[in-house]
Amino acid sequence: MKKYILFLFLTFIACKNSIEEDCFQNEDNKIFEPYIEESPFSVNQILDEKPEYLEINNLKKFRSFKKDSIEGHTYVYDEEKSKKKYEDYQAKYKDFNDKFFGQFGYIIRQNENGVDYALGRNNLGFWLLKIYNNQPKAYFLGLSFSHYYINEVQELPIINHGFLQFEGSLVKIVKVAGLPGYDDYSAIEDGKLFKIKLADLEKDTDNDGYNDIFENSFGLDSKNADSDGDKINDFDDMNPLFKSGKSKFTSLYEELLPKHFVFDENNLKRMHYFFIPYESNCEYFQKINSKFRILILPDNSKKTDYLKVTDIVNGRFSKIKRDKKVANKFYISTFGSSSTTDYSAEYKKGKWIFTIISQTTV
Repeated sequence: MKKYILFLFLTFIACKNSIEEDCFQNEDNKIFEPYIEESPFSVNQILDEKPEYLEINNLKKFRSFKKDSIEGHTYVYDEEKSKKKYEDYQAKYKDFNDKFFGQFGYIIRQNENGVDYALGRNNLGFWLLKIYNNQPKAYFLGLSFSHYYINEVQELPIINHGFLQFEGSLVKIVKVAGLPGYDDYSAIEDGKLFKIKLADLEKDTDNDGYNDIFENSFGLDSKNADSDGDKINDFDDMNPLFKSGKSKFTSLYEELLPKHFVFDENNLKRMHYFFIPYESNCEYFQKINSKFRILILPDNSKKTDYLKVTDIVNGRFSKIKRDKKVANKFYISTFGSSSTTDYSAEYKKGKWIFTIISQTTV
């Protein structure tokens, strides 16, 4: 019995030390470690690190990255032509927009044996979208947009003999000087045909609604429909990687989460593929209860292969700093792609009172 009590005591001390280290700033900590851009992969590195389920073939005749990116993304300055282009796009993908509540941008669509398919992209990466019997499904491709470019114009069918296939290039990210947070791309090898078996893409071992590739890419358990054990299926869980809880500091983070979206808030629970990713090892942050879907990702060596090469995190929080004189007063900073906001936060009568100390836009 004494050994058991000692074990519980040591576990408590270890957890407390971990929370102090992961959540609070001490004099030796930097408030925030900025994102460091890794050196771009070479073609050989991309090919060596590609997922096993992906097949890459060389095309003899192909549409170059330069031609496709210029023609596909050139802004139309004529107001009437620009309006017509937008209206045509909306009309072409209306059924997908309606079924997926505007969660994706679309590249191309195809009907195959009564099934409607489209290639799409959101902030997490590339997806194959499917509407069958009026029911929408999305399958994550697990291909980093840091390495792979999908042509806006596809000259071959995207669904062919049990495969998803698409034309594109191997690319690297280029940071644009003077535009913080803005990325451009440069081709390092053109003329590729990428192929994935539909059976591999649609595989959902735990039958929770997310394909195995999605779960493996973001650290969910592909063999357990409830990754965090909170009795909520991952597909319906707003925080699928961690059990939500209540505490003073969890509520601090919840108050600082974004409050407004371009999406209808009534649809947020039905937007199963719309996540806002954060990086944090802080237990208080990991337990937040959010109105929108969040993925709380590790900011250490536990990152998945996909996350090691794909920076999808746009917002970050600093560690919490205690005020040396006022017991319930703290300091915290939020970081966006091109801005920083510093807050003081005082906890009074069960509520947080925030004061903006400074804001910086880069």
